[in-house]
Amino acid sequence: MKRSILILTDSGGIQEESPSLGIPVMVMREVTERPEAVEAGVARVVGTNRESIINNVMLLLNDPAEYAKMARVLNVYGDGHAAGRIVDILLNHK
Repeated sequence: MKRSILILTDSGGIQEESPSLGIPVMVMREVTERPEAVEAGVARVVGTNRESIINNVMLLLNDPAEYAKMARVLNVYGDGHAAGRIVDILLNHK
């Protein structure tokens, strides 16, 4: 994934992983259960229509400014340190 220029997927897990790598995600669904990345601008729901998918991909490939808006390392699903915080809470709970 980290060698990709952009990712087209219908996988929820991939929608979560790609923003952490700074790779734009085209979600080939009509809706997503993971709207956080879409709201943050690092993912786009493009639907399942072939023309829509192609148009959105071509826009990113041909417009460096549009690509740059989406190609940001951003983890909208957390910072990766939840386990450590939970351990701290459990060890310090009185």
